[in-house]
Amino acid sequence: AAINVANMIRMKMEGFKPNRDIILALTSDEEGGGNNGVYWLLDHHPDLIAGAFALNEGGFGLMQDGQRIANSIQTAEKIFQSFKVTATNPGGHSSIPRQDNAIYELSEALLNIRGFEFPLVFNDVMRLGFERLAEISPGQLGEDLKAILQDPPDTAALTRLGKIPSINALLRTTAVATMLEGGHAPNALPQTASAIVNVRMMPGSDVKDVLAALVKVVDNPEIEVIHQGGGRPSDPSPLTNEILGAVESTTEEMWPEVVVLPTMTTGATDGAKMRNAGIPTYGVSGLFVDRNDVRAHGRDERILVQSFYEGYDFMYRLVKKLSSQEQDVTAEKLHL
Repeated sequence: AAINVANMIRMKMEGFKPNRDIILALTSDEEGGGNNGVYWLLDHHPDLIAGAFALNEGGFGLMQDGQRIANSIQTAEKIFQSFKVTATNPGGHSSIPRQDNAIYELSEALLNIRGFEFPLVFNDVMRLGFERLAEISPGQLGEDLKAILQDPPDTAALTRLGKIPSINALLRTTAVATMLEGGHAPNALPQTASAIVNVRMMPGSDVKDVLAALVKVVDNPEIEVIHQGGGRPSDPSPLTNEILGAVESTTEEMWPEVVVLPTMTTGATDGAKMRNAGIPTYGVSGLFVDRNDVRAHGRDERILVQSFYEGYDFMYRLVKKLSSQEQDVTAEKLHL
C-alpha cells in the first residue's frame, strides 16, 4: 500500500502521462473478509475498474544466502474449502467401555485422510514455473523438479517432492485437519467427535469431487462428511507476452540474471475475486524475502529495508512500462 501510494504521488509530481488510466484501490484485505473490501468495490463501483487488469499482492522475490535468485509472478491461487467430519455413538459410562468409540473412529478417519494424496495437477503456467524453479534449485531437488515434468512423471521424484510441504502444496489439492471437538465429560463415553478438515483446492477442481474423495477415503458409512463452505474457485489469469515481458525486462534491469518465476499461491488473496469478476490479476511486487525465512503470518513478520525500497523502484518502473505509449497491452486500464 505504501509503495503504490508513493508511486502514484511520484508519477503525478513528475507529470507522467500514461496511455491508460492507472487506478489505485486500497481495500480492506482478505484476512478480514472481502465484504468490506474487494467485494464492496466489485458490487458498488464495478465501473471504476471495468476493462482493467490488476497488479496485486501474491508475488515476491526469493533470496538464498543473500543472493537474489527469482522474482515470482502469481497468476493463480488455491481456494480453501472447509469440511466437517463427524462420528457419533450411543455413548455410555467410561467404566464400561464399548468396542466402538466416536473418538477412535474419528481418529481412524483422520489418519486415512492424512495418508491420502490427491492426484497430481499441472497447468501450462505451473509447468513453466516448475521448469524455471528447477533451474535455480540445486542438486536432487532440481533433478526431481525436471523429472516430474516428464510424461509420465517420475514416481520416485514425485514421492521425494511430496515430502517437501511447500512443493507438495503446489502439486495437488491438499487436505489437513485443523480443529477437533469431542466428548462431553471425563467419565463418559463420547457421543460425538468431529473435526474440521481444511482443503486447499487446485484451480479447476470441483467441490463435489473433493467431497466424494473424502467420503471414499474415510471409508466408514457411519461417519458423516459435509461441506461447510469456502471460497469460490477461480481460473488462472492468462500469462500474456506483454505482462510476462514487462516483468522480465524490469527484473533484468534491476537484477540481471534473476529468473522470473510464474507461480500459484497456496493461500488466498483478493486476486481470486478479481479474476472471477473478469479482471486478469497478477501478483507481483519485486519485494525480496529469504527463501528459508518466510515469515508471512508468523512471528516477527518483516522484510528487509533494502527490499522495501527496491520494491518501490520495481513497481514504479513496471507500472510506467505497462502504461507508456510504446507498450501494447490489450487491457484499457491498469488497476493496482
